[in-house]
Amino acid sequence: MKFIFPQNYNFKNKFLGIIDYSTLIINIIFYLFIFSICNLIFSNINIKIFIFISTCFPIFILSITGLNNENIFLVLLYIVKFFKNKCVYLYKKY
Repeated sequence: MKFIFPQNYNFKNKFLGIIDYSTLIINIIFYLFIFSICNLIFSNINIKIFIFISTCFPIFILSITGLNNENIFLVLLYIVKFFKNKCVYLYKKY
């Protein structure tokens, strides 16, 4: 069976077909950071699990669903650029 892909088709490699590798690496680094902070601050295992899940689960969901198939690293870069160069984009016409 032969598949024909258009010339403008952007083929991205993904882990298990759902998450980009660069996003996966950024998530793992973030998860390790949160895990180490939780281990340093809290001693109760229930609090550690609750804090870890409540901070990492929203990032994980955003990584899987994506923001219009954008890489999470690029989205974070766009947000940083926006806060760095704040401008007024909407003008009120009378």
